[in-house]
Amino acid sequence: MSDTQSVDTLTQEQARDELARLTRLLERANQAYHVSDAPEISDADYDALKRRNSAIEARFPELKRKDSPSDQVGARPAEGFSKVPHAVRMLSLGNAFDDEDVSAFVTSIRKYLGLSGDTRLGFTAEPKIDGLSLSLRYEMGRLVQAATRGDGEVGENVTANALTIEDIPATVTGAPDVLEVRGEVYMTHADFDALNARQEQEGGKTFANPRNAAAGSLRQLDSAITRARPLRFFAYAWGEISEPLAQTQMGAIERLQTLGFQTNPLTRLCHSVPDLISHYREIETQRATLGYDIDGVVYKVDALDLQARLGFRSTTPRWAIAHKFPAELAWTRLEAIDIQVGRTGALSPVARLHPVTVGGVVVSNATLHNEDYIAGRDATGGEIRGGKDIRIGDWVQVYRAGDVIPKVADVDLKKRPEDAVKYQFPTQCPECDSAAIREEGDAVRRCTGGLICPAQAVEKLKHFVSRKAFDIEGLGAKQVEMFHGDETLPINTPADIFTLQVRDAQNLGKLKNRDGWGDTSASNLFAAIKEKQTIPLARLIFALGIRHVGEVGARDLALFYRDWDAMADAVDTARPAALAHRAGDEAEEAERIAAAGEGRRARIKEVRDAAITTRAVPDAASAAWGDLTGIDGIGATLGLSLSDAFANTEERSAFDALRAHLTIVPPEAPAAESPVAGKTVVFTGTLEKMTRAEAKARAEALGAKVSGSVSAKTDLLVAGPGAGSKAKKAADLGIETLDEDGWLHLIGDA
Repeated sequence: MSDTQSVDTLTQEQARDELARLTRLLERANQAYHVSDAPEISDADYDALKRRNSAIEARFPELKRKDSPSDQVGARPAEGFSKVPHAVRMLSLGNAFDDEDVSAFVTSIRKYLGLSGDTRLGFTAEPKIDGLSLSLRYEMGRLVQAATRGDGEVGENVTANALTIEDIPATVTGAPDVLEVRGEVYMTHADFDALNARQEQEGGKTFANPRNAAAGSLRQLDSAITRARPLRFFAYAWGEISEPLAQTQMGAIERLQTLGFQTNPLTRLCHSVPDLISHYREIETQRATLGYDIDGVVYKVDALDLQARLGFRSTTPRWAIAHKFPAELAWTRLEAIDIQVGRTGALSPVARLHPVTVGGVVVSNATLHNEDYIAGRDATGGEIRGGKDIRIGDWVQVYRAGDVIPKVADVDLKKRPEDAVKYQFPTQCPECDSAAIREEGDAVRRCTGGLICPAQAVEKLKHFVSRKAFDIEGLGAKQVEMFHGDETLPINTPADIFTLQVRDAQNLGKLKNRDGWGDTSASNLFAAIKEKQTIPLARLIFALGIRHVGEVGARDLALFYRDWDAMADAVDTARPAALAHRAGDEAEEAERIAAAGEGRRARIKEVRDAAITTRAVPDAASAAWGDLTGIDGIGATLGLSLSDAFANTEERSAFDALRAHLTIVPPEAPAAESPVAGKTVVFTGTLEKMTRAEAKARAEALGAKVSGSVSAKTDLLVAGPGAGSKAKKAADLGIETLDEDGWLHLIGDA
């Protein structure tokens, strides 16, 4: 196995082996970089390995290892130094590799905080120093402890060595009683050259680069050696503090400077994506003349109260990102385009390339995203950003920045073969020959075969047994492939999993007698399957692999309906309304096409007729559809997908067969004293003291059902300024209405 094989083409066994290989490589790289101070691979190669690991975990979540590099920050502290637990974790940063990533980062911040596009939002932008992270703890103005990052939770005590660095003050005046200053120890290019010259003259060890030299110098057991090394320190953050340094990131940096710490003079305050990109370009042009190594620019939300609201993911903050400098580009020939079919039936095109080295890695595959990207235009004829009318035989430019699977960046039309023909995206599934269609607004073409499509069936089963679904010990992707289509003990549907032991007992070809199995492993599998026959409702809904129904949607459905049969009955009841909704959408689309002069009169008549026949929707169906799509976060797209899945004869049969084997656990009942437990709450208008996401999370934690629309079943409307039609409808229906302060008082958060 090598880094050249596309993640999309890996089998489960290959993926398992690759994750083990990547874990070994990354652990070795972490030890070499963080502990031995002698990196064996470049930062770009390290990033590529880690992104490949993450991509494989995303495709095979059930294979994620307990020691996954995705959950690691740094490396375990080395022996020889005492261990120091960090009062506040020292996390790593997420990465941006192009301008679009930066824009997406800012958009995600605004969305999470509920800020409109014209709301002023500040970000600091500063060079990302390529050195060794260090945390300095001051108590009552005196440096009492200095610790390396280590694994983010525990670092190495290097206090004696830190006290030898001129940029690190032993005492500070006017600081909070407890202050942990964090920053980067580094070495300038000039000092590095002088050190290596001296080392070589004295017959000592020379260093590969300034970062290695700085890290190796700080982590000396003899502080006299550290004292002789020209180390520097930039402060840019903090850990535990007894009182705030300021109200903003920029203000805190300025405060650190007044306390006697060196801060980077290139740090700027920016208020838009163009400002951030402009400063990034400015720093990039100065990179060679700064006199020290940097590998990107770090952006942080400036307001510290917003940082607190944004919080953290498992290993990275939501409020900061590192914009890395670009990776290499390379040109090669596109030799073929293959189509792969995923769990939801998506047809994904993959470029097969003449092998070429990009950033030190041989690349032979690249993602082509979807048919519009290949064509260069969307279904309406509009140009696609990045689309290039890509044809087999073209010379294409490939890059690896930010992605494990490389992307095609450009096409050299001057080198296009004269006989190159426009690529025709298939309209039939290459796996089962079923029709492959595109729904309105969807960029992806999908196979309609469902469970009769072997590619979808296998991928759905893999999803079903994945870590966040049923998570059956001993039944992962590899075992699913082994059992699927097996002649003696097949697992072709989820229900087959729970009849496996009974069928094994009735079968002459026992599981225990197969290669790789035995009495113990077979018994353990049967026991693990039995254990998972009791399953939380949200996990069951997610495990079914219904398109658009992810973990959050499954949880929202479970919280609202609280019972499988209640949800199934509601979806069945809503079916006529779902069909009417789709028919209406299709009629509108047909009208649009006709207005554009594109013809298709027969199709227009067909969808209009369908809309007419489904327009007379029973009241019960309309009410059920309104409840389903009114669940906050669900909407019509997910509702239609759920309705289609339950109406599909084969899928519904599989659901019902599975249901017969399970004990389904409803969501945990809310506390009895909750004033909104079991009530349906709708938020409307502008909430001024919290975002809609925060309000929803608080309501659900108290046992409320949060809906996006007002109906007769609504118990409470929380209305902010600009409430509009929902407030009027609530008044007409006599529904209790509170403003935001009233809501906070009701739930005890006032």
